[in-house]
Amino acid sequence: MSSQAFYDIVKNRRTIYPLKKESLISDEKIQEIITQALLHVPSSFNSQSTRAVLLLKDEHDKFWDFVKTAIKAVVPAEQWAKSEERLNGFRGAYGSILFFEDRAVVSGMQEKFPLYADRFPNWATQSDAITQFTIWTALESEGLGANLQHYSPLIDAQVASTWNVPKTWELNAQLVFGTPSGPPGEKTFQSVEERFKVYGA
Repeated sequence: MSSQAFYDIVKNRRTIYPLKKESLISDEKIQEIITQALLHVPSSFNSQSTRAVLLLKDEHDKFWDFVKTAIKAVVPAEQWAKSEERLNGFRGAYGSILFFEDRAVVSGMQEKFPLYADRFPNWATQSDAITQFTIWTALESEGLGANLQHYSPLIDAQVASTWNVPKTWELNAQLVFGTPSGPPGEKTFQSVEERFKVYGA
């Protein structure tokens, strides 16, 4: 694959909110995409601290029902209707991927390499982010749309107890995906000249 072909896929990865409870690929293919990302995305010292949970069909619905209950308890009553509409949109998608960092792995790396102890949490987050991007982009290449959400820590305890998540797994993000039923929003760009410097070329 050329770099241009790669960047064509990267450009097509957009935040898409209008999603249908349908998938253009099999559940097995979705699992393969996640597995390949977990195996091949880089991590500092090959620590492999990223974890994932895939929720489909009723399990996906159950998760967003949990989120709705948690959010309703903290959102002012006059704002709930808007929040509920947004959450119903996420529930109306096909599935969700929950991303975690295993703090036991991070702690182990800190003990093994004390010189870099203060850096390992940040490095773990970077690897988690690359994994999220990789899976999101791969799903996009298969014709699916997605958006990334963050509802921690309101739902962490219920997620852990419902899906037998180890206590050392810290929930970071939730990728909602399904078949797009509408286009992404307009995207604007800051000046590259203000973000990129070159010396010696």
